[in-house]
Amino acid sequence: MEKLKQIIREDNFLSLTGNVVIAVLGLVGFALLARSLSLDIFGEWVLFISAGSFVEMFRFGITNTGLIRYLSGADDSSRVKLIGSNALIGLGATTFIAFLLIICNNFFSEAIGNSGYNLFFTWYPLLAFLNLPWNNALVVLQADRKYAKILAIKAMNSGAFFLVIVAHFYFFELSLTQLVLAMLFINATTSLTTIILGWDGTKHIISASAETNKTLLNFGKYTTFTLIGSNLLRSADVLIISLSPMGNAAVALYSIPLKLTELQQIPLRSFVATAFPKMSKASVHNKISEVKDLFYTYAGALTYLFVGISLFTFVFAEFFVFILSGDQYLKTDPVTGFNVVNIVRVFSIYGLLLPIDRMTGIGLDSINKPNINALKVFLMVIANVVGDLIAIFIFKSLLLVAVASIFFTLVGIWMGMYFLNKELTLSYRKIFSSGIRFYADLYNKAIKKSYAS
Repeated sequence: MEKLKQIIREDNFLSLTGNVVIAVLGLVGFALLARSLSLDIFGEWVLFISAGSFVEMFRFGITNTGLIRYLSGADDSSRVKLIGSNALIGLGATTFIAFLLIICNNFFSEAIGNSGYNLFFTWYPLLAFLNLPWNNALVVLQADRKYAKILAIKAMNSGAFFLVIVAHFYFFELSLTQLVLAMLFINATTSLTTIILGWDGTKHIISASAETNKTLLNFGKYTTFTLIGSNLLRSADVLIISLSPMGNAAVALYSIPLKLTELQQIPLRSFVATAFPKMSKASVHNKISEVKDLFYTYAGALTYLFVGISLFTFVFAEFFVFILSGDQYLKTDPVTGFNVVNIVRVFSIYGLLLPIDRMTGIGLDSINKPNINALKVFLMVIANVVGDLIAIFIFKSLLLVAVASIFFTLVGIWMGMYFLNKELTLSYRKIFSSGIRFYADLYNKAIKKSYAS
């Protein structure tokens, strides 16, 4: 029993559990909406979520990565100032974005109404303020490695909205506007909870100093672009498809394999969330060998894990599509001519490349080279956009849009290893040998425990 408690309290387990819970709720909720909404209406919902996710990368990218890095080695006085600066800058960025969206909606209302983004421009400005405190709480808790509290916040927010979707599917048949109103209420409740518990840092705004503001903004000018670029790598496909003659129906079809890739990324997000604070702390204390060891271990272990995940996704692609959206998407769509199952299989190959690409980015940020990571992501975005434009407007193929994801990720791996090697002197071979050693150590520990018991 004591051993079980130790496992449950372990950082990686809590982080993974949190991401699994949220991903499962999100996946099932997505499936229920895909089955209950028409193709065009569902496409509008996807655009609302995608556009919101993109904007939030800007809002939180300004300070989040920098806050995690600097809080890892901060004393009590600096800590309060950093948390206050994070809350202050986040409030300023949110106000600016909300004002900009309201102005655009007033001056270009007809164009926005015809584009499929009407829901986003109408409701996101309010949502941005309502979800700010609990998102601030998440980053502070991640820096402190309080993964149980992170799990509680995410479960509260995602769990409540999942119940709304279930009620919509089985009982009420809510409109998109009603779904958004429910989302607003849930985000307000979650934020109020974090404020009452003192997790969000809003009370420390008055402690923000010019020095800590400057520290976070200097780091954030690069990480903001990196996070926006990272989001573009996921959402540019949807954005370009939505602006093409393919329209909302193609957006809805493509969103299904995109959603399934989140299954692949559950362990990646979980382990990266624990790796970054550890690597940052080692870097702050100039323990370069520890930074390298952490990079090798996480990159190697995740790569081997993703071999299994990608193989499973490839083989059972039809099953996953059926579970998520029903049998209507298993065959080639008669209107658009696109096959969702084939796109899922391409994304399963793309998943093999994610661990090393993501860990090189984490490595660069942890050693205080966010500018280099920003350059890496910038080149990946260019490769992705060029690939998407060729696939959509020349070949008119959603399958080739997915293939472009493989190409830009290969570009990212090469750039990341090239720049990180200049700082740390790395070896591809050690990534794979460290991954084997990680699993060998797990096996040996399990054997020893079985003999001991």
